[in-house]
Order: sequence, then C-alpha cells, then structure tokens
Amino acid sequence: MTGMFRFISALAFLMISFSVSAQFRDGAVYDDLYDGETVAALKAHVRELSASHLEGRKAGSEGEKAAAEYVTEVLKSYGVDVISPADGYVFGLKTESGDTLTSRNVTAFVQGYDKNLRNQYIVVGARLDNLGTMTVTVDGKPVEKVYCGANGNASGLAVLMELARMVQTNSIMFRRSVLFVAFGASSDSFAGSWYFLNRSFSDVDKIDAMINLDMLGTGYRGFYAYTASNMDLNSIARTLSGDLQPILPEVVTTEVYPSDHRAFYDKEIPAVHFTTGRFPEHNTERDTQSIIDYDNMERELEYIYNFTLALANASYAPSFRPDKSSAKLSSGENVTAYNDCDQKPMFLNSQDPRKFLKEWVYQYIKYPERALMEGIQGRVQVDFIVEKDGRVTNVKVSKGVSEELDAEAVKVISASPKWRAGRVNGEKVRTAMTIPVEFRLEKKGGKSSFGIKK
Repeated sequence: MTGMFRFISALAFLMISFSVSAQFRDGAVYDDLYDGETVAALKAHVRELSASHLEGRKAGSEGEKAAAEYVTEVLKSYGVDVISPADGYVFGLKTESGDTLTSRNVTAFVQGYDKNLRNQYIVVGARLDNLGTMTVTVDGKPVEKVYCGANGNASGLAVLMELARMVQTNSIMFRRSVLFVAFGASSDSFAGSWYFLNRSFSDVDKIDAMINLDMLGTGYRGFYAYTASNMDLNSIARTLSGDLQPILPEVVTTEVYPSDHRAFYDKEIPAVHFTTGRFPEHNTERDTQSIIDYDNMERELEYIYNFTLALANASYAPSFRPDKSSAKLSSGENVTAYNDCDQKPMFLNSQDPRKFLKEWVYQYIKYPERALMEGIQGRVQVDFIVEKDGRVTNVKVSKGVSEELDAEAVKVISASPKWRAGRVNGEKVRTAMTIPVEFRLEKKGGKSSFGIKK
C-alpha cells in the first residue's frame, strides 16, 4: 500500500511539474483560469505577438512575417474573409538612404448588408511591426535587447482581431463593409498605411472613415479618442456617451501619438485614433505582457465595437473639412447635425433618409445625356439643410463626380417637398444632412443602358 501511495505521489508530482513547466513556457498563469472568453483571447494574442521568438517584429523581419501569419490564421478561424496572402501583401519602398524597405500588410474584409452602402468602407487599422532588437554593451559585453512591443502594438492588434470576430458574427447589422488592416512598417514611417492607400487598394474614394487602434493595453492610465476635432466623428462619440457604455474615451484635441491615421488624413479621410496613450515602458524592453491591463482592454473593445457599428450605419459619411461638415454654420445661424437631433427630420413620416432617396430622388432624377454617352458614373455626395419650416435649402455638392451628374443631383434635391423639421429639446432646429446619390451604368441585352442605384 505504501509503495502504491509513493507511486501515485510521484506520478502526481510529475504531472504537476509538467503542468508548471508548460505554464511557464506559454506564459500562462493560474489567474487565467478565471478569465472570460474575450479576455482569454486578448491574452493569447498579446502573448503570441509579443513573444521573444518574434524578436520585436521589426519591419521586414522574420518576426514581422510570423506576426502577419498569426493575424491571418486567427482572422480566418473567425470566419473573416482574408484577402491578402498567408504572410500578407509584401511591398518594398525606397528609403532616403537608397535602400529598399520590405514589409507587409494583412487585409481582411466583412461585407455590409445594405445594397446602397456595402460598397462603401470603414477601415479599421492597427500597427503590425515594432522596433525589433538592439545590441548594447553591458559591463563590456554585448547584450541583445528585444523590444517585444506588448502594448506597442500587440494590444491594438489583439483588439483588431477580436473586433473583427464581433463584426463578422454580427455582420447582418452593418450597413457598410468593414476592412481590417494590420499595417507593416508603421513604427518609423507609416509606410504600410501609405502603401495601402496609394498602391494596393483601388477604391480609396469609397473609404468613408478610418479607425486606428494603437497602444490600447494600459487603460488604467486613461482611454482617449483623437478625431482631429472632426465634428461628425465627435457627434458619434457624443451620441454613444448618452447610452450605457462599459467605458467612455476622453475625446482630445491634441494628437496623443503619431500613427497610421496620419496617412488617411493626408487623403482627407476622416479618422479616429483610439489609444490609452504613452506609457513609461514605451519603446523599451520593458514593454512586455506584464504591463497589460486586459480588463480595461475588454471594455475598450466593446466601446470600439459600438463606435464602429454607429459609424458603419450612419446615413451620411463623415465630412473631412469643417466647411463641409454636416454640423456647419450657415447664414449666421447655428445648424444642428442630423445625429444631434433628439427628433430627426422626417420625410413622408420617416426619419430614414433612404425614404427620401427612394420616394423622391430616384423617382425624379434623370441621367444626363452627355454623362450617359460618355459612360460617366459614380456617387455624388450632397449636403443640404432642412429648415425649421421644412424647406430644403443650401443644397451643395460636397463630393462630386462630374458637372452633369452633380447638377442633376442638386436640381432634384433642391425641388424637394417640405420635410418635418428636426427638434432638439422640443424646439425646431435647422438640420444639416448629407446623402449619397448613386449613378450607375448597366449593360442590358448587349446595349448600353443606365440604372440609378436605389
């Protein structure tokens, strides 16, 4: 009996030893047993992407390639349509020194459900690379330091992947399509986002907005949203703040940290940067898993999902320039943004602008003959104001296609019947709106014909 007890004890000791050994190999800890599914997934992503064997994910390195492969594999396992190769879209760019910088982007896609908006995109991006390694001399001996980048930016990539899972699961709720991009070569030059916008993605003009996720792992230090004071993006943030949220970001007017949103600003695409800001371990070898606040990351993820949903379902695309914003001023009197109205303007007893497009615009609009003959088509974005008495005024093109198509869209909208005015606190207000008018050519029976998208 004693011999049997010793055997069982020894076996138990070996099993415990093996378990502990495995635990320290994969970075897990006992407290992980109490994690929910989302926190467990976030931990697994950060653990893998900031592992020392990736050697800091320097742009062009094998570590960055392995990170790209990991992101691809995870997104595919979530059912997200990955449109880049297994190791990402590889690109090369000439640097000022004359060398070629090689890196890669991972791109994935969830299609929206709305036939009128699913060809418009919201881009969600996160930095893929980090600083890599550096050899320093300590006590006369060379020592290699690994910049693991747990918060910079394994945390943002982890949120991106879990956000993609949530969007894919609830894709029937998203009117616009959502692109998810892990940008390579971002740490020094934002090359990945530049390459995406200028070389690899052909429908840049159909990107309505960008959400940038960079450094989201130190929520105990704060949670921030930088919109470059974009009035429409701020309007969405204000609307969400009125609902029950697990966490609310502080909307700041000063850029917290330069990142890939800058490349989108350069293309005049509205962008918001969600971040927990700079931290003491930033760009040091101390940026490891131990500093990550996963509970707040989960709350940030839920808020960012709600923001993405609101942005993807907005009836109008956010405008880049203040003078074209849906919240602009006109004739010396304040104009209220459509989303800021307690009671939104109504056309034929409907608050949905699609009713106006279907029952008025597309009923009376005519394809200009010259544009039809020359095969010109596209999406005209039109701004207008619904006055307190219901009249439609100040009709202007904010994003045009051609002189003929622009003029036709303005003509039909300007002739609109009266609406029911929007209200704030029970009082009628002048309301600024933006709608897209689609002109599309089709081939029917071998002859050239046209259809206006409805």
